[in-house]
Amino acid sequence: MSPLPADLVRARNAADARDIAAAAAELVACGSLEMGADAPEDAQRIASLLPAGTPVYVNHLPRRELAHTLPALVALSEAGLEPVPHVAARRIASRAEAESFLRQAVRLASVRKVLLIGGDVLDPLGPYADAAAFMRDALLPQCGVEQVGLASYPEGHPRVASVRLAAALADKLALTRAQGLGVHIVTQFSFAPNRIVEHCADLARRAPDVPLYVGLPGPTSPRTLWRYAQRCGVSASLRALQAQGMGAVRLFTHVDPTDQLTALARHVHAGSANNVVGVHLYSFGGVATTAHWMNARITARA
Repeated sequence: MSPLPADLVRARNAADARDIAAAAAELVACGSLEMGADAPEDAQRIASLLPAGTPVYVNHLPRRELAHTLPALVALSEAGLEPVPHVAARRIASRAEAESFLRQAVRLASVRKVLLIGGDVLDPLGPYADAAAFMRDALLPQCGVEQVGLASYPEGHPRVASVRLAAALADKLALTRAQGLGVHIVTQFSFAPNRIVEHCADLARRAPDVPLYVGLPGPTSPRTLWRYAQRCGVSASLRALQAQGMGAVRLFTHVDPTDQLTALARHVHAGSANNVVGVHLYSFGGVATTAHWMNARITARA
């Protein structure tokens, strides 16, 4: 078979590049991001940059009660964005605290979704040893929550074996079905594209009907990213940063997730990550910078 003419190859490559760019923009437009609970005023700022109804997750910080997130959730709702609180099971002191918070979040901020995580404290502060234990209490549907986000880890968890993670996810998915809850999965961020794609494929086999949001680090400094990667146990990401070098000048440049987004979009376009519906941006305290980055990718498709 004779090779294709060079101009036809160039045209096909250009068309593929346009399709991948469009897929990348769609992943961001259908995506979400995180913000801290301490700055409710950020809600109006990011609302001017993002599509109406964009899910914005509010962190449940260590040594803070769930109710601390309420002002930020209300501000997001009033700004036309979708507030999604983190609920860290091991940091909840009592069932009463959880119930009071969920009922207020639904009533005051129109919360319909939560992201349920185990929480990174060694000893539970209250009755919930993990996210599944919290779900078994059935507070989410009782309080009016309609959908739960579950965490997943492309590089594994620093303190939980992979076999236990897989079993726990299956348990939680069964609980969502039994309680009539919608469900989606949000992954931890990673700098190992192969692991991300393999992880997406594995989740597609185990939970083919569950929407998946792939975590990406928002634009930040290598120093900040290094700190969060250490905290989250993202070993491959740490090795990638080490390979780049951590010289004094690079410490003050910014890490941009565009290359990771493009790599993911390429796999989505090729059909090898068809359970992925969007990306989830970890803002590391820089939510306005992350929202500007998202806006630039979304508007580029116009």
